[in-house]
Amino acid sequence: MTSHVLTVRCPARRGIVAAISGYLAEQGCNITDAAQYDDVGTQTFFTRISFTPETGTTLEGLRAGFAEVAAPFEMDWAIHDGHHRMKVLLMVSNFGHCLNDLLYRWRIGALPIDIVGVVSNHLTYQKVVVNHDIPFHHIRVTKENKAEAEKRIMDVVAETGTELVVLARYMQILSDEFCAKMSGRIINIHHSFLPSFKGANPYKQAYERGVKLIGATSHYVTADLDEGPIIEQDTIRVTHAQSAEDYVSLGRDVESSVLSRAIHAHIHHRVFLNGTKTVVFPASPGSYASERMG
Repeated sequence: MTSHVLTVRCPARRGIVAAISGYLAEQGCNITDAAQYDDVGTQTFFTRISFTPETGTTLEGLRAGFAEVAAPFEMDWAIHDGHHRMKVLLMVSNFGHCLNDLLYRWRIGALPIDIVGVVSNHLTYQKVVVNHDIPFHHIRVTKENKAEAEKRIMDVVAETGTELVVLARYMQILSDEFCAKMSGRIINIHHSFLPSFKGANPYKQAYERGVKLIGATSHYVTADLDEGPIIEQDTIRVTHAQSAEDYVSLGRDVESSVLSRAIHAHIHHRVFLNGTKTVVFPASPGSYASERMG
C-alpha cells in the first residue's frame, strides 16, 4: 500500500490543521496517523501526518499542490515517500558494540535503512563489515592529515548519496566545517556521564564514585562537542554489588539501544529540530510495525 509522511514546522497560528487535513481530503488521501505539538515558548507549530492516497494521486502532484497551502502559513514542510529506505553511512573506531547491534537490526529488518558503507580509522571491523557485503572504507586520521581525511569522508558521502551519517562510537572529533555541511544529518552516541566523567574510562570513574545510574545520550552533531540537540536517552540502575566490568557491559547495552532508537526516529521523520532542542513524536502502536519493516 502506498503511504506518505507529511512533516510541517511553522509559526503557530489558527487554521493550520484544518488547511492540511482539508487539502489531503480534497486529494483523496486518508490520514492514518497524526501527531502535533504547539511550542508556546517558541510560538512554533510541529506536525507529522501519515496518509495513504486512495484515488491515484501521485507524490509529485501532492507536493506541487501543497506548496499553495503552505505559503500563507510560512511552512517548512516536506512530503516523504513512506517506503523510501534512507541511505546511511556508519562510522566506527575500535568499539564495535553499536556497529554490531546496527548490523544485526538491519539484517533482520528491524531497522529499515540502506547501509551504503562503513568508514573507520582502524581495520578492526573490516572483516565483519565485508562479510555483510557492505563497502568498508579505511580512512586513517592523524593531526597532520585531518583535513584530507575529512575530504575523503565527504567524497564517500557524495558518491554513495548518503542521507544520514551515524557515529557508532567513532572516536574522532569532526571539524566545524564538516558539521556545518552535514547539519541535522549526523547522529552520535555517548555515555551520559559527560561532562562529569571525561577521558578514556568513564565507566571506571563512575564505578569509583559509586554512581547508581548509568546511561547514554544520542544527539545530532554540532560544532559544540557532545552538546547537539538530543534525540534519545535512557538509563539503567546499578548497585554497589556490581563491578567496573559490569558497568562497561551494561553501558554498552544501553548505548546500542539508545542509538538504534534515535536512528529509527530520524529515518521515519519523527524528529524536528527546535532551536537547541528537538521535538520527537513517538511511534504510535498502530504505526510501529509498518515503520519497523519500512
